[in-house]
Amino acid sequence: MRVISGQARGLKLKTPEGLATRPTTDRIKESLFNIIAGDIPESDFLDLFGGSGGIGIEALSRGAASAVFVDQSQESIDVIKYNLDRARLSERAEVIMGNALSVISSLGARGRRFDIIYMDPPYSMGLAQAALEAVYSLRLLKPHGFIAVEQANTEPPVEAEGFTVSRIKDYGRTTRITFLRYTEEEQ
Repeated sequence: MRVISGQARGLKLKTPEGLATRPTTDRIKESLFNIIAGDIPESDFLDLFGGSGGIGIEALSRGAASAVFVDQSQESIDVIKYNLDRARLSERAEVIMGNALSVISSLGARGRRFDIIYMDPPYSMGLAQAALEAVYSLRLLKPHGFIAVEQANTEPPVEAEGFTVSRIKDYGRTTRITFLRYTEEEQ
C-alpha cells in the first residue's frame, strides 16, 4: 500500500498486522480519488474506521486542509500516527482512538464539520448505517459535502434518512463504494 499522488507520493504505508483490518487496495484508492479529486483541495476530511490511515493520508497528500482519523484499535492508531509522521502530514491531522459512534458524538459537540467523510467499517455489521444516522443527527457533514461508504458487494447499498445516494461504484466482486449527499431539503 502506498500514497498515490501529491506531497507524499510514492510513500509506502505500514498496515496493521493480522486480519482485523482490510486495507483499501491501491486500485480502489486510485479510482476513488479520481472521482473525488476536485473536492479534496482545502477540504476538511474525516476518515472513520481508519485502519492504516491510507485514505485520509492520501487526502492530506493531495491538499486537504485537515483530516481526522478515527479507529478503536490501539494498533491502528499507532500505525496511523507512524504513517502520518513518515509522510510529514501530522500537523494537519488529528488522530482519535475510540468507538466511531462515540467519536462522532464528541466531534459534533465540538462543532466539527467535514466536507468529505469516508467510512470503511467492518463489513456486514450495520456500523455504516448507525454512523450515517449519527452523522445526520449531529450535522457533521457540511451542506455541500458528501460521504463515501466502502462496503462488501454482497451488502445492499447503504441508505439513511436525510441522505440521497448520488453514485454507486462497484469494484469487481468484492467491494462497493456508495456516495451520499444530503437530500436537497437538508442542504
